[in-house]
Amino acid sequence: MEVEVKLRLENAEAHRMVTASFAPFHIITHRQENLFFDGAAGELSSRRAILRLRFYDDDARCVVSLKAKAVLVNGVSRVEEDEEDLDPKIGRDCVAEPGKLDSVVESRVLRRVKEEFGVVGEKGYVGLGGFKNVRSVYEWKDLKLEVDETSFGFGTLYEIECESADPEKAKQLLEEFLKENGIAYSYSEMSKFAIFRSGKLP
Repeated sequence: MEVEVKLRLENAEAHRMVTASFAPFHIITHRQENLFFDGAAGELSSRRAILRLRFYDDDARCVVSLKAKAVLVNGVSRVEEDEEDLDPKIGRDCVAEPGKLDSVVESRVLRRVKEEFGVVGEKGYVGLGGFKNVRSVYEWKDLKLEVDETSFGFGTLYEIECESADPEKAKQLLEEFLKENGIAYSYSEMSKFAIFRSGKLP
């Protein structure tokens, strides 16, 4: 179970203020491309599951993820997640031809999709598209913070994410910081995938 605090930053200025304030704690920045897939008959979406390929930094890395049963309440997200690395070239081949996901025998995650959700065969998968994200990573007060600038075709979303075993404490620290610095924010109410599928910013 992945548990994350998700706070939406109001605009580009709020994002700039956060990244400037956290600059001394910066670890790395990733450029991500997130692409999503479903079964041709909606086998995943009908059971609240998501299959994602995430490419990092011009295909330096590719991660395949299966997420299920996501719940987002008061800025805290809980989701079942299984992920593993995948050869970026294989990942790109699957983006070009989603049916190739069926033949990636070395992937435990994709075997799960086949066995648990019944998505099989070359015509079993469909690509849903996706979005790009610039993720700046910081280590601050024993927290790993991920500050996102997500580019959808219909607008840009700014968000802070923080995975934590004690999400309420992490949320309290972040909210205190944001309020002290006059940075406008709110609790995230939708996942990035849900926003992407809705076709508009919340």
